[in-house]
Amino acid sequence: MDLRIQGPGPTTPFLSARDLFETEHELSLPVYVQFRDDPDERTWAGHYDDRHVLNMSRQAASSAMARELVLHELAHMARHEQEHPSHIQSTEEVLYLALAGKRVERRKLSHCYQIANHMKDIYADDITLAVGPGQKLLSFLESSLAMALADRPDPPSRPGLERLSASADPDITAVNAAFALALAERHDLVDDDHRLYDLAHVAAMDAPHVDFAGFKQRFRELARDPDASLYRQLLVDATRAYVGGEGLAAE
Repeated sequence: MDLRIQGPGPTTPFLSARDLFETEHELSLPVYVQFRDDPDERTWAGHYDDRHVLNMSRQAASSAMARELVLHELAHMARHEQEHPSHIQSTEEVLYLALAGKRVERRKLSHCYQIANHMKDIYADDITLAVGPGQKLLSFLESSLAMALADRPDPPSRPGLERLSASADPDITAVNAAFALALAERHDLVDDDHRLYDLAHVAAMDAPHVDFAGFKQRFRELARDPDASLYRQLLVDATRAYVGGEGLAAE
């Protein structure tokens, strides 16, 4: 892999992630690493005709999760080069098919994009977890869900889950919990008594009209190698399950 780190910043997590990734996969295009000064800058990958670009804050690159974050983004790059349906399907097209004729709240629409991103992440992490250990990712999922539960508006009184602010939406938190648990189960990362189950149960209780069990099953059982038509239908169905509605996607 042609890895080009631009500017001052830690290099070890990138080289370590590359070595793990290359045990089973390779990329045809070079990867340019660009460091961002904003500590809140999310880690994300851009894809171009002649290169991939991995954007990452210097703080994230120095964190305990740095190698795992880099490996995850390399997996997205691999899926993009494979032209995997999850990474080339237009989300806007799916939303048009799924929501035509419906009035949808702005927050719900943004949640639909997050659901599409979860499905992309499932397929990227099928690569990530095939080449690297999953315990750090599991801890990250657990802590992220715990923080979201603490951050949700007007939570019930539960020890250790006091509200910090009122910004976390219970509906998408329940979907996020379903994603976290589905990913963990898909790769056998959790025992039956893992704390993630307790956190997910709380999230599901806070959003009783969200089909938590259904979303967990959707994410966990995503077809390993779907064709474009099947993947589009899976995403349409997931969108309709969240906002309401049924039927087949148009071809």
